[in-house]
Amino acid sequence: MPDSQNLTEAPRAETAGVAKAGAARPAPISAEANSPAVEFRNIDIAYGKFVAVRDFSLSIRKGSFVTLLGPSGCGKTTILRSIAGLVDISGGQIMIGGRRVDDVPIYKRNIGLVFQSYALFPHKTVFDNVAFGLKYRNVPKPEIKRRVGKALEMVRLPGSEKKLPSQLSGGQQQRIALARAIVFEPQVLLLDEPLSALDANMREEMRVEIKKIQKETGITAIFVTHDQEEALSMSDRIVVMNAGSAEQVGTPEEVYEAPATAFVADFLGKANMLAGTVSGSGQGTATVVLATGQTINVGCPRPLAQGSKVTVVVRPQKLSVGAAASANRLSGHVVAASYLGGSAIYEVDIGGKSSIRANAPISGRVLREGEAIDLGFDPEGCVLLDGDGRRIS
Repeated sequence: MPDSQNLTEAPRAETAGVAKAGAARPAPISAEANSPAVEFRNIDIAYGKFVAVRDFSLSIRKGSFVTLLGPSGCGKTTILRSIAGLVDISGGQIMIGGRRVDDVPIYKRNIGLVFQSYALFPHKTVFDNVAFGLKYRNVPKPEIKRRVGKALEMVRLPGSEKKLPSQLSGGQQQRIALARAIVFEPQVLLLDEPLSALDANMREEMRVEIKKIQKETGITAIFVTHDQEEALSMSDRIVVMNAGSAEQVGTPEEVYEAPATAFVADFLGKANMLAGTVSGSGQGTATVVLATGQTINVGCPRPLAQGSKVTVVVRPQKLSVGAAASANRLSGHVVAASYLGGSAIYEVDIGGKSSIRANAPISGRVLREGEAIDLGFDPEGCVLLDGDGRRIS
């Protein structure tokens, strides 16, 4: 099932994590105070013969902000749907607070949901949209009023209780959807591409708001996105997904600076991937002859056999224009240049049908197409992958 599909229609989405009408408020799902907030144990999710998620395991600590990042169809939204109970798993276990929940009904999982499409009731006021989950939890009316007011304060929309969703901007509607998801103090907050329908300025503002609210409430949040910048700027940990499996799990710095595979390196930040052959190694470095014929020295944690095929991963930001002070030098000519104010992005032909991208501060003027250029970088400023595309460690 494609990742781009909405988690559910609005009516069903509204009742996720909400007790049935007239029922008592569900007890929090918690078996052990020190248990992970959410834990996936070797889960599989299949649709007939198609396996969308395969042997996925992940432990998420309480109060953390974890992002599932990857291209469309990688399984990230399917995993999010499974936590909410909107998708059945084919194997494995899902735990919340130490208690298994994959066989627990949706309305008993005590989970808040925020959707790309907002999923607000158009005929209900802001107050009634935010209060929806509380009304079916037998919360007294004065307490409902207090909680709704507090939630609207948190999302910076106080005084909007009587408005309809149609009277709000897209960003304001997303804030109301967030208020509705946190008003009943769920154990876990799930966010499915919640910013993708907003313009660039509003997306940046909402990133800050969502992260701020998550920290203030201490809620455990699981965020799904294909946007690398969102993942890097908001997350405590990032799970890079590929073809239904986790390629790498780590902090934003870890997955960006030390990608575990060629897929992670290429997907997260579009790194330069330079194929080469080891001509010698020792004392923490390796000498690599690139396919272009140029020779560079790179950091290497262990000796490698001469003739080993490797790929050198260099981020565009690690390259400097002018190689005088750098251990490595790559010479070429500018194919294209983009001015970004304080820096410029250069596409550089380094020969042998190879090109490299540099994002470097501007020193003097921006070089023009066709001009010669020298790029430099340090041996520690790159990552070395083996012939199978895995980081050498």
